[in-house]
Amino acid sequence: MNYLFFTNTPAHVHLYRNAIAELEARGHETLVLARDYGCTLDLLDYYDIPHVVYGELATSKYSLARQLPSHYVTILREARAYDPDKIFGVGAYAAHAGAAIDAPVVLITDSENTHLDHAISRPFADAYLTPHTFDKDLGEKHHVFRGFKECAYLHPDEYEPQSDVREELGVGPDEEFVVVRLNAFGSHHDVGQAGFTPEKRRRLVAELAEDATVFVSDEGEEMDFSETPAREFDLHPALLHDALAEASLLVADTQTMVTEAALLGTPAIRSNSFVGDGDMGNFAELEREGLIFNRREFDAVMETATDLLGRSGVAREWARKRETFLADKVNLTDLVVEVATDPTRLASLPTKRTHDRMPTGASV
Repeated sequence: MNYLFFTNTPAHVHLYRNAIAELEARGHETLVLARDYGCTLDLLDYYDIPHVVYGELATSKYSLARQLPSHYVTILREARAYDPDKIFGVGAYAAHAGAAIDAPVVLITDSENTHLDHAISRPFADAYLTPHTFDKDLGEKHHVFRGFKECAYLHPDEYEPQSDVREELGVGPDEEFVVVRLNAFGSHHDVGQAGFTPEKRRRLVAELAEDATVFVSDEGEEMDFSETPAREFDLHPALLHDALAEASLLVADTQTMVTEAALLGTPAIRSNSFVGDGDMGNFAELEREGLIFNRREFDAVMETATDLLGRSGVAREWARKRETFLADKVNLTDLVVEVATDPTRLASLPTKRTHDRMPTGASV
């Protein structure tokens, strides 16, 4: 069979890369339609994934609206030429491609607040797959799994370090280091949202550097490293998870990497305008489990970071929390492959509505 995957962001590459490899190992054909955004193409090349670029996206706000028409022209042309048996994606691009060529579409999403995308995707999607924490009902085609989308590549059955990242970074075996992740806020769901201001970024790095070596991954590439006591994370982006797994702490105003840190057993502090009432269910659960901290106010970010870096035994504590948390979570790669190859698999999954009526703690 032929399967078409959409990777609009680097996170989507990780979401589907292991399923693509497994499907190809079973003799199926795959193709990725990719957007040139951030390090998406670097990751596709690193993992040797066949792909066609349908367009690019700058990290500036509203750039998507300007480039959308050309994106769709290329997507529809390539989808018709490939003629897939099934399409996997995250949102509107995949849904609309499926509708145009009459192919079934499965969307995996974990962001409740992408309301516009849901509105324009839902009529054309054959199924949604979301984490069990997803706090929104997308209708009768909405199925849930116990875990997060990051379980496709950071589940213990899937993740293996690719490098001696400490040597790659130039840090000692016992040297504490912190990863700071800064968001460009250029995606459509980021419009109107914000994270650390330039002033707070400088203060954050300066204060963290008093207790640990600091590496900054800046999506918008705006930080001037000549004027800050931090080092740029300049390894290949495919090694970022290895760095997260070894780090003492992640501080971020972005989203996905916070979940990734939690699933790797690394304490994480998340701070942006999404934090607060109406926040996404996955971050609420990870905080309840003691794996991350959601802090809207900057002073609370610094207080929490200082406390974590000053405590002993944090790494062992978080390793135990990670093991306990992941014990009943699905390997999402296995599930994607099953949904791709077994036409009955989706029907065996609970819908959002039936899942919400299950006893607390029931597995999916």
